[in-house]
Amino acid sequence: MINVVLVGCGAMSKAWLDAIRQIDGLAIVGLVDLDADRARARAREYDLTNAVIGSNLDAVLDQTQPQAVFDVVVPAARREVALSAFAHHCHLLTEKPLADSPENARAIVEAARRAGRIHAVVQNRRYVANVRRIRRFLSSGAIGAPTSIHADFFVAPHFGGFREEMAHVLLLDMAIHTFDAARYMVAGEPSGVYCQEWEPANSWYRQGSSASAVFDLGGGRVFTYAGSWCADGFRTSWEGSWRIVAERGSLTWDGNDALKAEVVVPGRDGIFDKTQTIEVPPLDASDRIGGHLGIIRDFIHAIETGTEPETRGSDNIKSLAMVFGAIESAETGRRVAIAEDAQ
Repeated sequence: MINVVLVGCGAMSKAWLDAIRQIDGLAIVGLVDLDADRARARAREYDLTNAVIGSNLDAVLDQTQPQAVFDVVVPAARREVALSAFAHHCHLLTEKPLADSPENARAIVEAARRAGRIHAVVQNRRYVANVRRIRRFLSSGAIGAPTSIHADFFVAPHFGGFREEMAHVLLLDMAIHTFDAARYMVAGEPSGVYCQEWEPANSWYRQGSSASAVFDLGGGRVFTYAGSWCADGFRTSWEGSWRIVAERGSLTWDGNDALKAEVVVPGRDGIFDKTQTIEVPPLDASDRIGGHLGIIRDFIHAIETGTEPETRGSDNIKSLAMVFGAIESAETGRRVAIAEDAQ
């Protein structure tokens, strides 16, 4: 049995607790929130009658002695939670983003390394079935090596609350999902970015609801991102809309179920190379899917076996570096290098 303390009992904790209900061998022994009444309410909702409730993480960890901490706090509190978890010899699974600044991200990853604890991030979109299929298909070489990756994200949610007041809202709060998926699909290593942000006249956000970025993913691969959180009409999937161009064909994905590919074949139609449809194979039995559920299971497996989870912090920090690089570029108006020491 793996005993866990969950810290942060706001709205996002429900997605975690819904997944945890489905995992055998995992017990929530403590719930922590700055508002202890909110933690008690969550305990009643999920029938966690034996869980220790508190507003001080260190005190609850001292009392419960768990093997792991699940971090669902706001990003600004993430470093403090991480250092407490590692000081109590706990493994740590954290909500995205890994941290609220490059400095804090590096500090958390280094603290995990020094403590010898497993540290992973809930980058749940990586566990979407079609993201897995795309990665496997491109890795097979069926249409050659990818040369450019293009993602559009146009959704217009009226969240209310903190998002409508925060700076760089699209890049900080959402774009990492798309950036991480792009990096994963083509096994890319980000090295530079140019980004522009703007606020359309129809926007209900304070700053940064719309952005366009061009990333260098290494090996001659370029990734373009165009996104908006105030674009009403013709809404894309939350996963975005994708086109990946390769040496001998292309793949498109609407972010839902429409996943298609074409490959170049001998001959021409006028001035164009001939192409034909090629099947993108179904999921492989080894592909791990399931969003929060899949990631939590992966994390528990890593604890039990001593292996590294896929979304380990030391890898996820590269996707986070894309976010902070894009923000720096938007603020300075220049191309920004994403250096190894920033990862």
